[in-house]
Amino acid sequence: MAGFKSVADLSRAYAEGQTTPTEVVATALTDIARLDPVLNAFSDPIAAQAAATARQMTNRLRGGNADGPLFGIPVAIKDLIEVAGVPTGYGSKVRPPAMATLDAPLVARLRAAGAIILGKTNLLEYAYGIAHPDIGQTNNPTDPKRTAGGSSGGSAAAVAAGMVPLAVGTDTGGSIRIPAAYCGIVGVKPTFGLVPLDGVFPLSQSLDHAGPLARSVTDAAVLLSVLADQPMELSDIALSDIRIGVMTRHVSGTTLGAPVTALFAAVVDELARRGARVNDVDTAELAQANAHLVTILMPEASLIHADLYAENPGGYAPGTRAQIEAGWKVTATDYLAARQAQVATTAAVEALFDRVDVLISPSVPFVAPFEDPEIADGEDSEMLASGFANLTGHPSLSLPCGLIDGLPVGLQMTGRRGQDATLLSIARAVEIALSA
Repeated sequence: MAGFKSVADLSRAYAEGQTTPTEVVATALTDIARLDPVLNAFSDPIAAQAAATARQMTNRLRGGNADGPLFGIPVAIKDLIEVAGVPTGYGSKVRPPAMATLDAPLVARLRAAGAIILGKTNLLEYAYGIAHPDIGQTNNPTDPKRTAGGSSGGSAAAVAAGMVPLAVGTDTGGSIRIPAAYCGIVGVKPTFGLVPLDGVFPLSQSLDHAGPLARSVTDAAVLLSVLADQPMELSDIALSDIRIGVMTRHVSGTTLGAPVTALFAAVVDELARRGARVNDVDTAELAQANAHLVTILMPEASLIHADLYAENPGGYAPGTRAQIEAGWKVTATDYLAARQAQVATTAAVEALFDRVDVLISPSVPFVAPFEDPEIADGEDSEMLASGFANLTGHPSLSLPCGLIDGLPVGLQMTGRRGQDATLLSIARAVEIALSA
């Protein structure tokens, strides 16, 4: 991805008169037309609206009014987030796509920052882990025979393939970080509540997050600062000043996980060799974190979908419909017990940061599979490492850390709640070290 332009590269090119937003969007639309028949990343490139916005931005640039941290930067939006004047499809066939009359607040913040909304991206149906057969999965730019992951796979593939520099996804159990890992880019799940979710179709109100997908930590920080409407200034941090906690519980010991585990161990050794202080960490409350997450997610999702299910149950993919039906069987006592455990687990994870600055593990215990796995628990679960941070609300990201047989592997890094800029600063230090 070295040949793709960063946000800073594009901003500099605009300032120096090397290109215009009109030219950048035209190139992006050409790339989408060429690549998307294979990748299936976009539900709708919204070409006319994007081109019109680009012309406005080009006129502003010529008039010396190129304001905003994302001025003229194309950003793709997951297709369960409302963009005014554009249909929202949700990756589903339960209803026809519904025309959005207003921008979701996070989209409004992007526009105010000068971004050009370029396309709605495909997702697993209603972000619930299943690709609708009439829409199909999004394929991986590294190997299109494999999945880009989910549920924010369209956003991840669009960025990884160079069709856009930035995209927005959502994450309820790893749905930003998992596709970021599979596609070899950066994906950030911020602190719970940091990015507004009005105008974003929910999966679980207790676990949902929205956040950036980008090709570098620096670009992710720029995007998150806009989405959160607060600065995400990156500090220069030396590796020798970073206390790293290896989450041994989230390192797979299975045959399937062995290649990623070996690469992860080599990455940890390299960081230690460069001066990072590395120790193993764990807490007993993590043992059932993913089970508690599922116990919360399923009934909340089923309640959200009650009216849609009553209207057209046959419009769902069979797997999505089965998950909705299963959610109605979760008892109130089990749900409430999981919510109590959520509080205890959050406190236990937060306490780990008295000893370390960042928690790390493989983002996923394996490289991109050919199809999206079902939601499951255990050492070979796709969300083995990612789910706990949704339960606790801690900021967590996936950073590319190497290749196995040419396929990307992600390093998950999790920080203290509310300290998203610090986590991003640590991640940039690791990113620099691993690319040296």
